[in-house]
Amino acid sequence: MTYFKYPQELQRLIYTTNAIEGFNRQLRKVTRAKSVFPTDDSLFKMLYLAMMDITRKWTGRRQDWRLIHAQMAVYFADRMPE
Repeated sequence: MTYFKYPQELQRLIYTTNAIEGFNRQLRKVTRAKSVFPTDDSLFKMLYLAMMDITRKWTGRRQDWRLIHAQMAVYFADRMPE
């Protein structure tokens, strides 16, 4: 598999979709709580406010980001901005 040709740090970064899945789960939770929205605008406002609450809690950083960035620059040089 292509996945295994990358170093372990990059494998972990590629495999980690928990943040995206968690974000989507929290948005679904908000829309499920109220099943009927009077207008599309009210749905968008509800999702916007939920998104603001969800992203406010995002404060963590990856400790090994410098190493991951250097490895990505080697493997994905054509995709990395200068």
